Amino acid sequence: MSEFESLGAVAAKVPQAVFCLFTALQFHELTTQLPRQVWIAMPRGSHSPRIDYPPIKMVQFTGEAFSAGVEEVARDGVRLRVYGVAKTVADSFKHRNKIGLDVALEALKDARSRNKASVDEIWRCATICRVANVMRPYLESIG
Repeated sequence: MSEFESLGAVAAKVPQAVFCLFTALQFHELTTQLPRQVWIAMPRGSHSPRIDYPPIKMVQFTGEAFSAGVEEVARDGVRLRVYGVAKTVADSFKHRNKIGLDVALEALKDARSRNKASVDEIWRCATICRVANVMRPYLESIG
């Protein structure tokens, strides 16, 4: 049994899904939170996949906000599509009302303190996700 078994099950059933928000934060070790659901991003207009297990939480992204920052990682013989660190941090700020501002701030601080993403990478993704103005004071404070 691997910690990625539930992600592999989702990836096999919904290959166009991209793991995002809490799931991506946990994947990149940027949160202390344990998500109760597997968070996936799908293109706008997609229907939520019907999967009995594991429980899914779907968010819809459009255009470049969906396609930018996707990394493909092989775990346990399964190809997983997950957003990179910078995109995940920007998404956390975009969806701060769903996951909490404290979680987004924790992710930003951890990403920078552990050099998992540069300020420039985070800024580029913040611009794509249209949260650059929201993130500006936080990015300036952590330098």
